[in-house]
Amino acid sequence: MRVLVTGSSGGLGLTAGRLLIEEGHEVVLHARDTSRDPGIAEVVVGDFSSMAEVRSVAAQADALGPFDAVIHNVAVGYQERRRTVTEDGFALVFAVNVLAPYLLTASMARPSRLVYLSSGMHRGGDPSLVDLQWERRRWSGSQAYSDSKFWDVVLAFALARRWPATPSNAVDPGWVATRMGGAGAPDDLTQGSVTQVRLALGQLGGTGGYLYHLTRVNSHPAASDPALQDAFLARCAELTGTPIE
Repeated sequence: MRVLVTGSSGGLGLTAGRLLIEEGHEVVLHARDTSRDPGIAEVVVGDFSSMAEVRSVAAQADALGPFDAVIHNVAVGYQERRRTVTEDGFALVFAVNVLAPYLLTASMARPSRLVYLSSGMHRGGDPSLVDLQWERRRWSGSQAYSDSKFWDVVLAFALARRWPATPSNAVDPGWVATRMGGAGAPDDLTQGSVTQVRLALGQLGGTGGYLYHLTRVNSHPAASDPALQDAFLARCAELTGTPIE
């Protein structure tokens, strides 16, 4: 199997990459810049706060593909103390956590399977498409993160419905001790990577699921709304200029 893992210079992405390599699979990792290259596999490089660099990563990946799976792991955490705007004019958390996986999916050749990393915090996400960029609301880093992880579930479910031949699932890795999760996080970091690896390898069946530690669990009910899914995809296409076909 050949798998691309984004956001894999550390934390859950690197753990997933190492597990895949240990099991004998071909892996392409992603780093924000060359200084963060983990040096254990082929690497694509790009800062996912920039839509131009996401497109560059898609082109780099296509040159190394095709892929059996893409694990969309890259994310900004919940401790952002202020609203930061990217070079494209987007709120940073939304750009990295939502628009980047959307645009990478839309821009690169379709893999056989798609895995999107979410969070249990997505259940507190706001399912409104109004003010996605936090231009009107008073900033809350934790709420912005919850919202972004909700939209990642919506993306996974929307693609499962639109591309029935391409399994697409969302994963809650648990609260694990990464740089994002913090040293006191109670869940097992190793277990946090197992589910996305098993999905990427096709060892867990089904599509349109939300999984925690190898088991399907309930997600935010609004994520399963086809009308919201379609409206979300349309908004992302508008913001990035790139529709998902």
